Amino acid sequence: MLWLLLLASYLIGSIPTALIVGKLFFDVDIRELGSKNPGATNTLRVLGKKWAVFVLLIDLAKGSLAAYLPIYFQLEIEPLYFGLLAVVGHCFPIFAGFRGGKAIATTAGALLIANIPLLIIAYVCFFLVIFLTKYVFFGSISVGLSMLAYSLISPRLELELIFLVFSLFLLYLHRSNIRNFILGIEPKINDKKLINDRIPPKNGGGYKM
Repeated sequence: MLWLLLLASYLIGSIPTALIVGKLFFDVDIRELGSKNPGATNTLRVLGKKWAVFVLLIDLAKGSLAAYLPIYFQLEIEPLYFGLLAVVGHCFPIFAGFRGGKAIATTAGALLIANIPLLIIAYVCFFLVIFLTKYVFFGSISVGLSMLAYSLISPRLELELIFLVFSLFLLYLHRSNIRNFILGIEPKINDKKLINDRIPPKNGGGYKM
């Protein structure tokens, strides 16, 4: 049962929401447009606000559903482990050639079930860092660092190790953003040039949302 639920968590996370939306309604591979990241932020950049909200909610739900599995089946195991497996699935989805997103929405969904105080701390940091720097990737990296800082006041060593690995994982996922920032070509969230990446739906706008 345990291994089946762990596998299920990964498979739930592997559902490529942004990729499906792009293919079905716009006839594009969102991994080839904008930042080339199949997540809610690039969906906003390429497909628009309403589709970005849709992708965000589904990606949140993936993390929440996975984290809820041990609770539903009454297992004495930390729900966050299952949620983080969904995050791994989101970032390396078996259903999309292991080319996935960058963890942030699915992580929030997992924390919504596993640890609401940590959710609040991590995502207050996320939005505050974005507000101060205008760079989304800095906010994303701050999620892992704030989770690590939170774990340092917890007596549970396994969480410290997990969040340290998770922080390094986020740095790895955002390596292209870090490189672009060093080169001076990483766009800020308020960069007006981003609107140039927006595309219309296929069939002349028949799938507006």
